[in-house]
Amino acid sequence: MSPIAISVLLGLTAAAANVFGGAVIVWKQWHYSYLRYFVALGSGFMLATALVEMVPQSVHLRGRDAGFLVLVGYLIVHFFEHTVSPHFHFGEETHEDEFVQRHKSWSVLLGLVIHTFFDGIAIASGFLVSTWLGWIIFLAVFLHKIPEGFTVASVMLASGRSRAMAWGSSVLLGAATLLGVLTMVITRQAVGVGLPVSAGVTIYVAASDLIPEVNREPGIKMALVVFLGVGCLFLMHHVLHVH
Repeated sequence: MSPIAISVLLGLTAAAANVFGGAVIVWKQWHYSYLRYFVALGSGFMLATALVEMVPQSVHLRGRDAGFLVLVGYLIVHFFEHTVSPHFHFGEETHEDEFVQRHKSWSVLLGLVIHTFFDGIAIASGFLVSTWLGWIIFLAVFLHKIPEGFTVASVMLASGRSRAMAWGSSVLLGAATLLGVLTMVITRQAVGVGLPVSAGVTIYVAASDLIPEVNREPGIKMALVVFLGVGCLFLMHHVLHVH
């Protein structure tokens, strides 16, 4: 199977995880405490993937321009998630008063749609560079996909939306992920831009979205799971050593 076909299939898998995350909050199939482990593990694995794998490959492709493009990716997500949108966090939204103005839920959805679109860009860009990079990026993306769907559905419910609309918002995140994959597949010659920009997005999500959620948890257990995520990347890097 070609790397392009694999990236599309894995894009569908990542999208399905978004949808499942929405179902978790809408139908209360899973307690949020379990999702915290995905947030902690994913934050460490994502940060290590971006800095150890994605950024060096971006520099190889773009040279000195790569740093600027990484910064662009970081700032894009910051703008849409925490400038345009009201404050929100990954997890169950319990502060309904912050979403009394119902349009605020749409701004949160927009921010997460932009973010998930670049998740898809990241997966496809990785496979366009190497199968190893594609799989590593997919794992990094997949680990935070369920919390993404959970978060957007929770925000929708907190703003007074129906369960169907809350779950539909997680479906939209999945569609944006797949759209990102397909966009990169069609414009594959732009991988030198797509990879560094998505690296900046990945750094932002790991360091500015997920790790602050870990830091909110009492004790050190969740903090240690972050190091476990980093360790998993280094273990795979040195044991498999496939490039």
